[in-house]
Amino acid sequence: MTRASLDKQPHEVASMFDDVAANYDLTNDVLSLGQARLWRKEVAKAVHARPAEKVLDLAAGTATSSQPFVRAGAYVVPCDFSIGMLQVGKKRHPWMPFTAGDGMKLPFRDDVFDAVTISFGLRNIQDTEAALRELYRVTKPGGRVVICEFSHPTWAPFRMVYEEYLMRALPPVARAVSSNPDAYVYLAESIQSWPDQPALAEMLQKAGWSQVAWRNLTGGIVALHRGSKAV
Repeated sequence: MTRASLDKQPHEVASMFDDVAANYDLTNDVLSLGQARLWRKEVAKAVHARPAEKVLDLAAGTATSSQPFVRAGAYVVPCDFSIGMLQVGKKRHPWMPFTAGDGMKLPFRDDVFDAVTISFGLRNIQDTEAALRELYRVTKPGGRVVICEFSHPTWAPFRMVYEEYLMRALPPVARAVSSNPDAYVYLAESIQSWPDQPALAEMLQKAGWSQVAWRNLTGGIVALHRGSKAV
């Protein structure tokens, strides 16, 4: 599966995120009605980083998502394809090893990380299946993956309200709080076209991951998928 249907090339998506880097975390908190912080806490629990483990946080942006792993004592590599995001993150966390990287061709050796994770970034990588294979490649045998991504509410009436919010309410809110509201129109469209929970689980299995499972957060607005790499 590719993201070509949204008519955005990788360099265009990177540029879009460069433009919103400075206020990205604040904007996400506003647009998610404060739920983004709760989702990050659930990711941290699922990754369960331990002291001295190596953790790859892909699509880390400014590395806000990386901080729980740092506090757990892990060695964390925040990786992103947006140079603007990395620059903002480096100013905030100058000690962290920020790394520019393409999710379809990661700049790391095989079998390096104990855990790999990506939050709200997988759907912005042009070839989802290639990204899942790359995450598998750089993970040590016995290691784990955690993916937090927007998904599809499971209760039909709630799903209708949510989709209405995405396409009608989100753009004007984004115009009020973001430096590049068009970026959030793209994000709304990308959420609607994203595979549902079972479909993403199947893609993980095809990429080689075992023990794949998921659970819904906030009624399925977000899904937390996990898997492991066989020893």
